[in-house]
Amino acid sequence: MSNSNSPILPPATIGIIGGGQLGQMMALAAKAMGYKVGVLDPTEDAPAAQVADFQIIAAYDDVSALKQLAIKSNVLTYEFENVDQNALRQVENLTQVPQGVNLLTITSHRLREKTFCQEHGLPVTPFASVKNMSELKTAIEKIGQPGLLKTVEGGYDGHGQFDINQDTDWSIIESEIEQTEWIYELRQSFVRELSIMVTRDGNDQVIAFPVSENQHQHHILHTSIIPARISQQVANKARQIAHQTAEALNLKGVLGIELFELAGGDLMINELAPRPHNSGHYSIEACNISQFDAHIRSICGLSIPPINQFEPAVMVNLLGKNLLTARRDWVHHPEWHLHDYGKAEVRQARKMGHITVTGKDVDALLKSVSQFS
Repeated sequence: MSNSNSPILPPATIGIIGGGQLGQMMALAAKAMGYKVGVLDPTEDAPAAQVADFQIIAAYDDVSALKQLAIKSNVLTYEFENVDQNALRQVENLTQVPQGVNLLTITSHRLREKTFCQEHGLPVTPFASVKNMSELKTAIEKIGQPGLLKTVEGGYDGHGQFDINQDTDWSIIESEIEQTEWIYELRQSFVRELSIMVTRDGNDQVIAFPVSENQHQHHILHTSIIPARISQQVANKARQIAHQTAEALNLKGVLGIELFELAGGDLMINELAPRPHNSGHYSIEACNISQFDAHIRSICGLSIPPINQFEPAVMVNLLGKNLLTARRDWVHHPEWHLHDYGKAEVRQARKMGHITVTGKDVDALLKSVSQFS
């Protein structure tokens, strides 16, 4: 059923695996189009469930619960890459899964992802598979350093990785390295971090969003500036990479591509995200079609117009107690588009919401949200 070419039209039901903020914004986009929405998430009243028609409260790898969601849905999608792939395979015959399992198989495993990119002529840093200290030593000798040692699965926002340089504490790595599989990557010196959202519509036409310039703090995305302050040549390279990646993956749904811009203007893929991306949130206010609209249209086999950004935008993540500050100060900032994800508990470094501002002057936009720097 996942190979059907018939468009899925409202009031069909879209099932979302995962109930976080990405699922919430997917659901809001789908509801505006007239779709019904169901959510599978272990947390009662998760952000996506707050705006959905129903929630199934169960673990993501609960096959029985996933089958229940599949049976009640005309199409399934997911809001994060660590979906249980075996469980998802067991429901592919029950409903349409346009993104398929292969996309997850590639993007949820850093070694497979880098290998896929390399095999399709997409630019990535030199890398090697590592399972023990001997293989790590060989990888460092072959590739060089400084580098990054990352778990091939799991880990996000800087977790599950070690910097490899002259100051590395090898005792910690020795105690952990044989517990899982790793990838060693040569660390790249770059000018800036970029990203681009891309999808293919119901006619298999590739649709790309403007390039975002991203600033991180403690390995977590803090601020995005759109369009990125880059040359047209670099922007064209990003769009070409997005187009090539989408075609190679036979993509359905939105894919986020994180990029490094190197000193000479070349681009290198850092990571692929098989879903709408944090740095694409600006599109809700700044574009004719948001990344969430595009995601829903793509998985439902609908057409998508060329993306038009009305004016420059800046998006800032609200982590932890910054959300409380934003709520308090919102009254003084009518230019803020405040998104509060409705999470039950405020935690340090947890993404609690975001603010988008739009206007002609990027410096003024950055100043508007500078209190969160």
